[in-house]
Amino acid sequence: MPKAPRSETRHAQTPPHPEPRPHCISAPGGTRTDPYYWLRDDDRNDPEVRAHLEAENRYFEAMTADQAATREQLYAEMRARLREDDASPPAFDNGYWYYSRYEQGRDYAIHARRAGTMEAPEAILLDGNARAEGQPYYQLGSLEVSPDNRWLAWTEDTVGRRQYQLYIRDLETGACSAVLASNIQPDLAWASDSRTLLYIQQDETTLLGSQVFALRRDAPEAPPQLIYEEADDAFFMGVERSRSGRYLFIVLQSTETSEWRATRADSEALVFAPVIPRSAGHEYDIEDTDDTDILIRSNEDAPNFRLLRAPMAAAADRSCWREWLAHREDALVDSFEVFDDWLAVNERVEGLLRLRLMPWAGGEERIIRGDALPSGIHLIGAAEPSSPSVRYVESRLTTPQTVYDHALSSGARTLVKQQPVEGDFDAANYRSDYRWITVRDGARVPLSLVHHRDTPLDGSAPLLLTGYGAYGLCLDPAFSSHRLSLLERGWIVAIAHVRGGEELGRAWYDAGRLHHKRNTFQDFMDVSDALAADGVCAADQIHATGGSAGGLLMGVIANEHAARYRSISAHVPFVDILTTMLDPSIPLTTNEYDEWGNPQREADYRVIADYSPYDHVRAQVYPAMLVTSGLWDSQVQYWEPTKWVAKLRDHQRGDAPILLHTEMEAGHGGRSGRFEQLHEYARDYAFVLHQAAKALADGDQ
Repeated sequence: MPKAPRSETRHAQTPPHPEPRPHCISAPGGTRTDPYYWLRDDDRNDPEVRAHLEAENRYFEAMTADQAATREQLYAEMRARLREDDASPPAFDNGYWYYSRYEQGRDYAIHARRAGTMEAPEAILLDGNARAEGQPYYQLGSLEVSPDNRWLAWTEDTVGRRQYQLYIRDLETGACSAVLASNIQPDLAWASDSRTLLYIQQDETTLLGSQVFALRRDAPEAPPQLIYEEADDAFFMGVERSRSGRYLFIVLQSTETSEWRATRADSEALVFAPVIPRSAGHEYDIEDTDDTDILIRSNEDAPNFRLLRAPMAAAADRSCWREWLAHREDALVDSFEVFDDWLAVNERVEGLLRLRLMPWAGGEERIIRGDALPSGIHLIGAAEPSSPSVRYVESRLTTPQTVYDHALSSGARTLVKQQPVEGDFDAANYRSDYRWITVRDGARVPLSLVHHRDTPLDGSAPLLLTGYGAYGLCLDPAFSSHRLSLLERGWIVAIAHVRGGEELGRAWYDAGRLHHKRNTFQDFMDVSDALAADGVCAADQIHATGGSAGGLLMGVIANEHAARYRSISAHVPFVDILTTMLDPSIPLTTNEYDEWGNPQREADYRVIADYSPYDHVRAQVYPAMLVTSGLWDSQVQYWEPTKWVAKLRDHQRGDAPILLHTEMEAGHGGRSGRFEQLHEYARDYAFVLHQAAKALADGDQ
């Protein structure tokens, strides 16, 4: 275990200390007092709150002034590895080749197309650099070209709050509309007439999308038509056009239940009807296979999902379902894509993605696996079902992501692109490993690990360990050119695939949510201890990092296992979970009762109260901690990490710094722009490098 940090006398500056103002929060499970509740400002314009956040940022800069040179060096390294004039592989759709490219020194992508062949003249659809000009933040939502190829619709966010605005451009004349809708979700769908566009309006307070509107491009003065309104605030909503172009879909999804509503894309009435009416616990996805049938990915009687074929008009009648891919206990059907003669299925086996290709006419199937462990095969597919090939990405920890086209007729594989890494990068210099760690209740947790070939796994190297464990999301092993800055300095980087993700199927997810949530935290702590006990890394040099729901994980381990970690980095951390889940006015709360529980119910309250990081801060020695936040975050409100840091400092019994940095012009994803984001990576890596070096220096004294 690490020793308690020694005092750093050069850091004589006093941290900001907000005044405690006790506030009672009552619920069926009990009453709590929050001393820093007043730091919540829904409008983000309270001068006292802003002054505190700015004081925290100044304190962060003062406390990390001795890391500035390291940050600049790391930034320079990371930027030097980027090919600044890079471009995406072109993809064919409806007569055009579409791609995105970057220009030297520019932060944002230019989105373009060429008619028929890549030798045709380039037509720029949207220049992200021009759109971002003068904006402190810029995020493109979706980019949708009309079926007649003439009109471009897109959404963009210039605040970081995920409240998008809608624009349409005439690609023949270049004329661009004014803002056509505000506070909407990013996704859009064109009807077949190329005049009607669907979008989703959000609630001003909760930011929940609940209304689908149809806007007439050729009648901008006419009010948009309300097409559908969802009454259940447990559901997220999306709109999309089917790949075949036959249908428009409204997709409704809660944690445990889904419903697809459909209409013909050429219908003037735009009346959406459920394909399969929702029923509690039934999750499904669909894609049309021809003019009459659809393929259904369903978890009904199949926790890991199965694939079924049915007539679109009778899909709700289970007697019409024909099983196409049976349920398996050892394989999760992750996604699929329909081609004219083939079905492509992304499935997850023993934690890793692979691709299954199935001919509709029957016959031999093909399985495409990664070339080494750990690796994953991620289905990209193709825009058109008639495509002769399926595109996929192979991801590995040691090799830049590689895009392939697989010819469906012959099975031949064509390398489309490997992400370039500038400089003297050589993948042969790195090693990866995929291993299993048995935790306290006997479960086996997968672990992905990467290091330089000259870095031994003998208990001498520092380790950066990350985890997430929520929403069924998987932290798949993937290459990062930024990570090379740690690997080249002798670090090991590892991912603990803890319960709450879906790496080992739906049961792995269910075992890490609701009343089983504690498994997520115990898995991470047990993995940390095992890596130390097995001599993989230096036992006193384990550094932990996680973001959002992974930040919740960081909050729990900080309270319950602080002595194991030399430093903890928690990015936009969901740490005041009990207060947030008691307040349905906060964005996402009502959508997530099936993930965390509803603390208005006493049993759920007790479960959440048992681990809520903000409520379990106590007097003890905490390790050095870096906490980051975004003022405009719509996923985890900025006041959660802000209050948490204040409370941590109140209870810190050691001398290690607890630092908060808030991006004042960004949200959940941090800064926008590819170069701006590098500054955040450099900041985070400089922090852990500094803490590791300090630990070594302390050990020598």
